[in-house]
Amino acid sequence: MSCLLPWVKAIGQKSLGAKAPWPVTTYEAENMTTSGKLLGPVYGPYQVQTASSDQMCVALKGANAFVAFTAQQRANAMVIRYSLTDGASGESRQAGLLILINGKAAAHAAICSKYSWLYGDYPFTNRPQAGKPRNFYDACRIKALSIEPGDQITIKLEGTPKDASSCMIDLVDLENVPPPLKAPQGAIWLTDARLVSEQTSAGDYTVALRKAINLALKSSKKVWIPAGVYQISGDILLPSDICIQGAGMWYTNFVGDSANYPNPQRRVRFKGAGDHIYLSDFSITGKLDYRSDEEENDGIVGSFGTNSTISRLWIEHTKVGMWLDNSSHLTIEGCRLRNTIADGINLWVGVTSTVIENCSARGTGDDCFAIWPMASAAQKYQPGHNLIKDCTAQLPFLANGIAIYGGNSNQVRDCLLEDISAGSAILLSTTFPTKKGAMDNNFSGKTRIENCRISKSGGFDHSWDWRGAVEFCLDKKNITGIVLKELSIDSSLSSGIHIIGHTDNGTITTNTDTLLNFQGRMDNIRIGKFGLGTSVNTTDGLSVTGPVGGVLECQNTQLNKTEHKASRLLIKGD
Repeated sequence: MSCLLPWVKAIGQKSLGAKAPWPVTTYEAENMTTSGKLLGPVYGPYQVQTASSDQMCVALKGANAFVAFTAQQRANAMVIRYSLTDGASGESRQAGLLILINGKAAAHAAICSKYSWLYGDYPFTNRPQAGKPRNFYDACRIKALSIEPGDQITIKLEGTPKDASSCMIDLVDLENVPPPLKAPQGAIWLTDARLVSEQTSAGDYTVALRKAINLALKSSKKVWIPAGVYQISGDILLPSDICIQGAGMWYTNFVGDSANYPNPQRRVRFKGAGDHIYLSDFSITGKLDYRSDEEENDGIVGSFGTNSTISRLWIEHTKVGMWLDNSSHLTIEGCRLRNTIADGINLWVGVTSTVIENCSARGTGDDCFAIWPMASAAQKYQPGHNLIKDCTAQLPFLANGIAIYGGNSNQVRDCLLEDISAGSAILLSTTFPTKKGAMDNNFSGKTRIENCRISKSGGFDHSWDWRGAVEFCLDKKNITGIVLKELSIDSSLSSGIHIIGHTDNGTITTNTDTLLNFQGRMDNIRIGKFGLGTSVNTTDGLSVTGPVGGVLECQNTQLNKTEHKASRLLIKGD
């Protein structure tokens, strides 16, 4: 059984990062005509400008303030990344955006601050009095538009001056989305009368979807979710050989129930529990506005066994996009992770030979993409040999673009990483546990990072101070077998590449009695500007701190080979 559809690839010279299956153009607010005020660029923690793309945004003050630009392509859908400030006590504020095309009203979009603005120290609070604001941005989606090249697009702030006194616009995406997909032959429709219940008639489709899955398994058919909005308020268990397909990420939407979302067991959660599971072409919109690591994750979770596929999903306002364990030869492709409280996608316990391909993450609350082979839970598969390729990571409000915390022979290839102002664009670290008894999932084999473009990254981490755009963090354990090849690193907020070691209860030390071993090789690495951030402690092309020994071989590489407090790390080559 397969739910796969052809994925439209870019034609011509290969570009890095994720490619949408339809035309998408991003328009930056700082390049628009506006009655508002341009903010930035600013490079420092807890600043809305730093958390903006290119570290710039436009502030709209009061009702009728606007931004405007000329469309360069035909489009029928729009995404607006905005920041509406909280009330004085952290209460959600609301306003509206009016979209005009050539001066005529075309759509309205309600915006609010409920799912943005967190404060204080990790894991954060909703109280502004705690200071240290972050998670400034949210986004709204508008469809059924009709935009032609050359049309003048105006986005105007609506609401009373009190409600709409401070709204930042970061960017606008215009998309030309194709019509909804058609139902597969003979599929089980979620809207089938046999599945209707009192709960369904009230708008909640949890029971109906569970029934549809059971019926599909008995008849070896697919579950079809037509275009529409379907409330889910409990776990959707995914057994082996189930296929759930929607009409498209812009058309089929599973949403959480705001009233029930404070209960972790009443959230939108699709839970893998088998092999050959296929999910495609729908969106998931949660209702989570705080972080608690004591609570279960919502979004896509669990074990996807062998040979499963997750395709073309749009996930936002959940704790994570996907938190996956015990999966082998899983393919995740064409997915969008947006505005989550924690990670975009995390390959956790026992994940092997899995590919994350052509996915994009923006505005996540932890690593956009992560591989963490934790050993404290039961492993069905030996973790490693995972690949993240052709992916785009942008603007997490905590942590990193792509992070690998151990495992055997994992790879990152052909990725685009931009505006990672809360950590590293790419982090390899031994900070999190990967050992239990005789089992140790620390770095082994060859970990390869190849052909990636990194810009405006290497920001301030709340636990680790300023991180390098690419960082190797030896936290009481060695990191060896590293291969960096064909990397372009430019406009780093801190160092271009940072190697850091520490051994004493999380404190960086220059004690050279006990050296942590780093072994790596760099080929064709180009480091441009670095040190743009404010109050950065290390601002070098290559920076080494702490008790690190070993060898870093360099070939055909251009960087400022400066060592700070380095301990016997031999850098050789050109």
